[in-house]
Amino acid sequence: MDTVVSTPVGRVRGAVVDGVHVFLGIPYAAPPFGRRRLRPPEPVDPWDGVRDATELGPEPPQVAPPSAGAPGEGASGDWSDVGEAFARVTRAAPSEDVLNLDLWTPDPGARGLPVMVWIQGGMFELSSTAAYDGSTFARDGVVCVVINWRPGAEGFLNLGDGIANVGLLDQVAALTWVRESIAAFGGDPDNVTVFGESAGAMAIGMLLGMPSAEGLFRRAILQSGAAHRVMPDADARRIGAHLAELLGVPPERRAIAEAGIDRLLEAQARLKDELMADPDPARWGAEVVATMMPWEPSVDGEVIPAPPVERIAAGAARDIDLIIGSNVDDWRLWSVVGGVFATITDEIMSGPVERFGYQSLAAYGLSPDAALSAYRARHPQASAGDVFALVQTDWWIRVPALRLADAHAGMEGRTYMYEFAWSSPGLGAVHALEIPFVFGRLGPDVPLFGPMLGADAPQELADTMHRAWIAFASTGDPGPEWPRYDLDRRATMRFDVSSQVVPDPRAWERELWNGVR
Repeated sequence: MDTVVSTPVGRVRGAVVDGVHVFLGIPYAAPPFGRRRLRPPEPVDPWDGVRDATELGPEPPQVAPPSAGAPGEGASGDWSDVGEAFARVTRAAPSEDVLNLDLWTPDPGARGLPVMVWIQGGMFELSSTAAYDGSTFARDGVVCVVINWRPGAEGFLNLGDGIANVGLLDQVAALTWVRESIAAFGGDPDNVTVFGESAGAMAIGMLLGMPSAEGLFRRAILQSGAAHRVMPDADARRIGAHLAELLGVPPERRAIAEAGIDRLLEAQARLKDELMADPDPARWGAEVVATMMPWEPSVDGEVIPAPPVERIAAGAARDIDLIIGSNVDDWRLWSVVGGVFATITDEIMSGPVERFGYQSLAAYGLSPDAALSAYRARHPQASAGDVFALVQTDWWIRVPALRLADAHAGMEGRTYMYEFAWSSPGLGAVHALEIPFVFGRLGPDVPLFGPMLGADAPQELADTMHRAWIAFASTGDPGPEWPRYDLDRRATMRFDVSSQVVPDPRAWERELWNGVR
């Protein structure tokens, strides 16, 4: 059975699957090729007739993720299949309509349904909608949208020429499409929630402080990502110049575009390999070396006028309702699948910056002896690899989340804080583990995330989180059992087999990292 919907630029034909109306691969902007390469998105051209929307759309050009190594000592179980699952998430497709989105709705003929727009993670180097199925949201009365956007150099090349962060502008274009078209699918354009994880959540942190995104969404949910990690303009320009050098062309947008997609992706991969092999802050910039993400958004002065967390603290997103949170063992995932447990020692963590190729505590701006003593005192049984993962979790995810919550608390928009604590056996409550719970779908066959869940993932917890996310998207309130976050109590919902509100559970981490960027 199919279903046809008329949008402002043309009609689309979707399918009805188990009672949910599904539309896949709808273009929200013109193909970013030819004269549009490496430039801000342009409106999609209208079409005649009915466009088929029953197959996933093509993905933007991107470097395929590497396979993970062995889990190494200190990790329980063989988690190499987790790394392989991450490596298999992207798909190739020949079409140029890569700026597309997928949509699930309970009823295109409805009116005023809440809308949720998912922005997926991927280190700002990957963009694929393939692993995300919004049908569970549609079955519960929500119009769910998942978007593709340009990652890597295609989306974040900065040459100091007045063009930057076009991957974020893609997201703005997708949200503009939602505002203009979602009513045709039963959605309320004035009740849009953006939600995302990792780089997707960081992108939302950028959107919260971007003038071009104002008025395009009412609420935001940031899962394991905040508004803190952003590249200085000078570092971004340095990356762009080096990419041009690897291509053997002048550091000019047209010259880089004319080098072609294949050569650009090859040069992008070489640049990342060089960064990993020689992470010298003098060469790359301190932020680039700290994150190992050469294509994260940058403060270009226009798209991102200033560090987003500073703009948010000044009131840029004062009327936006916000959920922000992290996973207890967020960054332990990469320690497990990458084999770090077998190589990290206290000597590495407390030694000089970048000793033995790893970040030391000093590289994060901490006093090595004092910080290591503090972590050891609170985690006396933890291995060196686990302590290292805790430090990375705090620097990357947890402390930025706390700071965003603090910056937004007390404003007109409501603030809610959470911590995901359910631990997968042998793995922990790691990065991205909460996603299938939020989507309300568990089991080993879940794309990308299935290998992380184990055999006994609690469906009741998935139901609890899924309901809370839908309640928040519908009304701005995730439920009476989850109080607002304020600077007095810092109430935090801890999601586990038995979920409960905990007051200020990360006070010592906040104090330890006080004053550290």
